[in-house]
Amino acid sequence: MEIKISHSEKNLSGELQITGSKSESNRLLILQSLFTSLQVKNLSNSDDTQVMKKALQSKEEVVDIHHAGTAMRFLTAYFAAKEGREVVLTGSPRMQERPVKLLVEALKSIGAAISYEKEEGFPPLRIKGKKLTKDEVVVQANISSQYISALMLIAPSLPNGLEIKLDGQITSAPYISMTLEMLQHAGIKGEFKNNRIKIEPAESLPAKTINIESDWSSASYFYSIAAICDEAELKLSNYRKTSLQGDSCLAKIYSQLGVETEHENDSIILKKKPCKKPKRITEDLQNSPDIAQTIAVTCLALGIECQLGGLHTLKIKETDRLVALKNEIEKFGGKVDITNDSLRLHPAKTLNKDVSVATYNDHRMAMAFAPLALKVPFKVEDAMVVSKSYPDFWEDLESLGFDVQREG
Repeated sequence: MEIKISHSEKNLSGELQITGSKSESNRLLILQSLFTSLQVKNLSNSDDTQVMKKALQSKEEVVDIHHAGTAMRFLTAYFAAKEGREVVLTGSPRMQERPVKLLVEALKSIGAAISYEKEEGFPPLRIKGKKLTKDEVVVQANISSQYISALMLIAPSLPNGLEIKLDGQITSAPYISMTLEMLQHAGIKGEFKNNRIKIEPAESLPAKTINIESDWSSASYFYSIAAICDEAELKLSNYRKTSLQGDSCLAKIYSQLGVETEHENDSIILKKKPCKKPKRITEDLQNSPDIAQTIAVTCLALGIECQLGGLHTLKIKETDRLVALKNEIEKFGGKVDITNDSLRLHPAKTLNKDVSVATYNDHRMAMAFAPLALKVPFKVEDAMVVSKSYPDFWEDLESLGFDVQREG
């Protein structure tokens, strides 16, 4: 479905309840499957989380996780340690192009039985679950943090726990810390010091209900909306002052663009007041690459140059996000220079109208560009791709006065 989106107001206010964090939800679903005494509140309603939930409940031999990259990584480890269970873990054509070899090799090194059904290094995977007794694994530190989190999540269910040694400079450390803190909150002993993660085994856990914080990546689009407005006051519920999510760095980044974050009970209030715009934003997003698209589009809307680094993982996401950003931003008149791990935006003096934004089967492309409708009307192709992480996104924009016309 294509949508046409526009908004004529420059002063906005409203209240929103954003679904639970996809990152937290997917980790807790794995833990809940391993330790049934755990209960979960405010689970994400995203496609990715529903796919994960369905896969964990499945008794079928073939488990298809479609476009859900997190599910592919976490379930590879989960099924490898599920004694007596044999599955073929597969996904969409794009998922079958996304590498998983480093995780498979790490799991094999501790005794897992995994083979490739098609091309070596890529899904589909045939996994024969067995007891994994080796308690030490070495992995490259600069790989996707989801590979490391996948190992951490199964570690307490292994008879001897697991020590993970990280070789080199660590990427996305906040996501590793998030996984560790969630394990500890559930009652599992573990530590992360220097380049070593040690998770102790746990036969069982005490009964506990864990409330999932709302998703900070999803909040990024409302920070962008607030920044582009002349004045705004947006209240987003179920956010903590001290968050496990790396993308909570949004508050600090967007303060440069005049958006202040106030904490009130379990909510954040984003307030934008007239301010002098900076000439350039420079950020290293190694620990929070998922907000790169949002920041780049915000700067395009405001006519601000931006230099974003630490983006090497964006090339293996739902699409090559650096190329996709360059393609779509340049339709509006901006100029983008990209390398393997960075993006530099030279904004346009005036934005082209009635552009049609391609989304590349990537939810974040659709949502990152949406706030630009405060400046110019345009179309979003395959707009329902947002359901991957935020199914209510377009309805929430309509509640803020955006004109969202669905076509086809």
